[in-house]
Amino acid sequence: MFFLRSVRRLPQFPEGLRASAPVATGIAAWGLMTGVAMVKSGMSVVEAIAMTLLVYAGSSQLAAIPLLVAGAPPWVVWATGFCVNLRFVVFSLHLRQYLMHLPRWRRLVNGFLTADLTYALFTSRYPEPATDAAGRSAQEAYLAGNYCLTWLAWTGASLAGIALGNAVPSSWGLGFAGVLCLVGILCSMANSPLRVLAAAVAGAVAVAAYALPLKLNIVVAIGAAVLAATWLEGRRGAPPRQHPA
Repeated sequence: MFFLRSVRRLPQFPEGLRASAPVATGIAAWGLMTGVAMVKSGMSVVEAIAMTLLVYAGSSQLAAIPLLVAGAPPWVVWATGFCVNLRFVVFSLHLRQYLMHLPRWRRLVNGFLTADLTYALFTSRYPEPATDAAGRSAQEAYLAGNYCLTWLAWTGASLAGIALGNAVPSSWGLGFAGVLCLVGILCSMANSPLRVLAAAVAGAVAVAAYALPLKLNIVVAIGAAVLAATWLEGRRGAPPRQHPA
């Protein structure tokens, strides 16, 4: 993250840090539970550390862990991670107009470090991309401040969870605590009727398809929620029909 030298001097960088501070605690708790879960699943310390540093996608990691433990074929693990992370395709398409002026390596770094809440905070602060060089630098500085703190919170807590995983007994119920953490984050993000409906559809389908092998009910639930939300969004945004006079 050495390129931060060019943006951290701008006032928007600490502004981004302050904006992401309220969610950093929840992200750290989630990362801690994920680190413990990776170790408890049977992954080696090296594998868990590599997954933390290279994948950097909590929901995808949590979805892949039981599949890896069950010995699922690689294509199932990849397909699950792909479905879970489909939302980042939408994020990337939206952020393209903000970052397209940057060199490719810098766009890749920004894209890799931008997570869900980072995207939400950034687009709330800057609903439209800047058209001048100073405005673009300010927007990148704010984005970098956002993901700098969330990345540090996630990575540091995940590594701490990996270190503590072997020392914490399973009887402490940390797995259940991780579920509660995810439920809290889900509730905080369900701030529109469409998101609430998507969460309800995903939950109902996941329960209905629970008997599927290799946790494929999660993949089916994600697909059903995406299709339902896309269909409803399209109907809501469709222009009214023009009736002939």
